[in-house]
Amino acid sequence: MATNYQQERSDGVRISDAWKFRGLKTVILENKNIRVLIISDKGADISSFVYKPTDTEFMFKTPWGIRNPNLTVPSTGDPASVWLDYYEGGWQTVIPHGGYPSEYFGADFGIHGDVNNIPWDAKIIIDTPEICTIEFKGRSVRSPFEISRTISLKANDSFLEIDQKVTNFAEEDLDIVWLEHIAIGGNFLSEKCTLTLPKCKILTHPEDVDKSSKLKPAFSGEWPMVDLKDGTKSDFSKIPGKSDRSLDMAYFTELNEGWYVVKNNDLDISWGVEFPKELFKYIWYWRNFGGGYGYPWYGRCYNAGLEPCTGWHNGGVEQAEKNGSAYSVKAGKTISAKIKAGVVLNYSEEKRNNPFN
Repeated sequence: MATNYQQERSDGVRISDAWKFRGLKTVILENKNIRVLIISDKGADISSFVYKPTDTEFMFKTPWGIRNPNLTVPSTGDPASVWLDYYEGGWQTVIPHGGYPSEYFGADFGIHGDVNNIPWDAKIIIDTPEICTIEFKGRSVRSPFEISRTISLKANDSFLEIDQKVTNFAEEDLDIVWLEHIAIGGNFLSEKCTLTLPKCKILTHPEDVDKSSKLKPAFSGEWPMVDLKDGTKSDFSKIPGKSDRSLDMAYFTELNEGWYVVKNNDLDISWGVEFPKELFKYIWYWRNFGGGYGYPWYGRCYNAGLEPCTGWHNGGVEQAEKNGSAYSVKAGKTISAKIKAGVVLNYSEEKRNNPFN
């Protein structure tokens, strides 16, 4: 809850939860390097992540932007569109059901579950010029899971430190698919970008995800080369431009380390994410490069979703149970993950090392 006596600094790191955007409580966290907007009233989504010295936005923004779920009555109850209608881009924490609509232990779940269209509590824990920390908490409507997302920023850093905890309040063990739905775009992403990963294996989706899909379905091979349907190969270390007009899904697994980096070689700045590979054994690669015809993209969007996840194949928990990648959370237990994410300067792709070490 915002306070009348919150500090209003103009230097160091600062935080304020006294804002609303389109009627939704919004938290602003910033220092001299970055400004981050977090929509507390909508899943604690990170909707904007700007590197201030170059005015570079790293988060993908949908053409329809941020919509307030309180102000719209969906015209249908379609299990995919209820989530997608309000998807503004950016970064969502998706628990317990990352993936397409299906049944979850008797509950009817739409795409990516229910925690991203509901308000989360926000509590400022530390507010000093040296470090600011805020805790967000949300509870799934249709499952017994609570998510705690504690985000910290230090005065001289250009990245966030995120400590997340997921608690199963059921009196039975439950499987989950925990997805960090990070979509990169803005004026950062372009055909001048390259992707760097540790040693890993590439899997493509078992079937086409769109009529514009180009990847050969059910491909499996070593990073970075991938087979295309037309018989040629694609180098996944290179990000295509929007003129590629493709929409595909792929997955990285057997990661030697838990990190990735996207570098814009024109701007000479990078986006990096570090995560625990023992928990997030996969990275989903949502390649929306000007394809995706029809609802909801209509060929308008350009983004690279690079999303650490506990399971693979975006069919949700039911599919993860079938392929053995579902993650079990014991009754009454809490699991946790520490993540670093943000701007990396002077990154060397040749070294292929963790960007935050």
